[in-house]
Amino acid sequence: MHELSITEHIVATVLPIAEKAGAKRILEIRMKIGALSGVIPSCVQTYLDLITPGTIAEGVRLISEEIPVTLHCRSCGKDAAARRGLYLCPHCGSDRITVTGGHEYYIEDLKVE
Repeated sequence: MHELSITEHIVATVLPIAEKAGAKRILEIRMKIGALSGVIPSCVQTYLDLITPGTIAEGVRLISEEIPVTLHCRSCGKDAAARRGLYLCPHCGSDRITVTGGHEYYIEDLKVE
């Protein structure tokens, strides 16, 4: 259910930006969403549909792209993308890794009219 507060924050962020730019309507919100962020795009879209009626974001479509999990190996010092569900260094096989990406999510762009 944390998607509701995330969606409220997204709407609170994009509305003033679009209005200041003179947009009549927000058509798309493009986001990057980390594989480990816990943010489910379909839930965000559902909440967008519920909380935007009566605003210039009514009917907005969420377009999301997944940010992969990235790792830093403390054994060999290399960085790499993780294989889904496998958190070992793909270079040396070590489990001495630090997750360096995949928790984040952010608004990348808006499509307005």
